[in-house]
Amino acid sequence: MDIMLVGITGTPGTGKTSVTELLESRTSYRVIHINELIKEEKLYSEVDAQRDCVVADMDRVDRRVREMTDPDAINILDSHLSHHIADTVIVLRTRPDVLRERLQKRYYSAGKVQENLEAEALDIILCESAEWCDNVFEIDTTSQSVERTLSDILNILDGLALGREKELADRYRPGSVDWSEDFFS
Repeated sequence: MDIMLVGITGTPGTGKTSVTELLESRTSYRVIHINELIKEEKLYSEVDAQRDCVVADMDRVDRRVREMTDPDAINILDSHLSHHIADTVIVLRTRPDVLRERLQKRYYSAGKVQENLEAEALDIILCESAEWCDNVFEIDTTSQSVERTLSDILNILDGLALGREKELADRYRPGSVDWSEDFFS
């Protein structure tokens, strides 16, 4: 069996880490938290002080993730970067006004908040995912609980295990969420 990598991706603040931590605690799925891995193992090429982040060396990250995966299981990747590595991704989406509140609670700088709001409104991660990944699913997390998001993710994972990608694509169709008019009007 080929290694199956399923990324839980999306703009920062959409609920990736919250839902993957719940996934870990309630199931036998193993989750690789890529952002933690990058920092712990120094898998970055530089520190961008102006944007308050590190610049990941994605070749090194990809190699390290593949070393850590189970070839006989579905491997879950948590990160806004997971779509750079995964075959299949679940893109979490959140309406920009709600996302703003979440990012401000994290004490993101005004510039970093604005950058992430624009990325969400312009579907940046969704577009990259559609270009680079075999299967892309989308979940609007704006007004649903972490438990409901987990239920959707488990539905997708079960469907993947059963080869029901077509049915999933209808229910979790990428491009079904659009914040651009709200954000840019």
